Amino acid sequence: MKKNRNWIIALILTATAGAVVLQNSTSSQTSHTATETARITDTVESPVSVDESALTPTYEGCAYVWAYHDDPELSDQFEKMVRTLDPNAKANVSLYGEDCIYADGHSTFGAMETDFYVHLPSEDLTDRQFPGNRMAKVLLLVTKIPREEIQGKYGFVEFWFETNNTENLIVRVPFQKYLDKGQGLDGEELFQLFFVEPVLPAPT
Repeated sequence: MKKNRNWIIALILTATAGAVVLQNSTSSQTSHTATETARITDTVESPVSVDESALTPTYEGCAYVWAYHDDPELSDQFEKMVRTLDPNAKANVSLYGEDCIYADGHSTFGAMETDFYVHLPSEDLTDRQFPGNRMAKVLLLVTKIPREEIQGKYGFVEFWFETNNTENLIVRVPFQKYLDKGQGLDGEELFQLFFVEPVLPAPT
């Protein structure tokens, strides 16, 4: 009888221990699952809103090409100034620089220098005094143009002395050289400072 009672007590203790182990195992598994779920949830990033106005547009490159462009406003002003010396004179202003041409065909222009062209009637192209005096007066007019109206640097002033029979004599004056060395000169002295004899082709 005593043995049977001991055996029953042993069975009850074994069953109780198994229940406790099972309960702890289930609790641990539940806790582990909850922890993993929380960990997975924490790693999922929430959607981020993007402020499109803060985005920088993609840079669109362009091809640079040397170019000349007229300056109509300054041309009109300059021609009026030159015609105070000779009403039959003609003059214009040109800007030299680079066109930046984009793939869609539009372009922007950057001026590097401002050039002046003057056409003056002349009766005798062998005379050096007359063109030199006219050059001195025109160059002085250019110095009176406000510097802020000159785009880029000073370029040149190109003189065309023309006769009625379409012969011409061309003298190009780099304007900075005139400022450095030519101010105060006139007549043949000024003419010779800038005139370059044309190179004639060698006889065959």
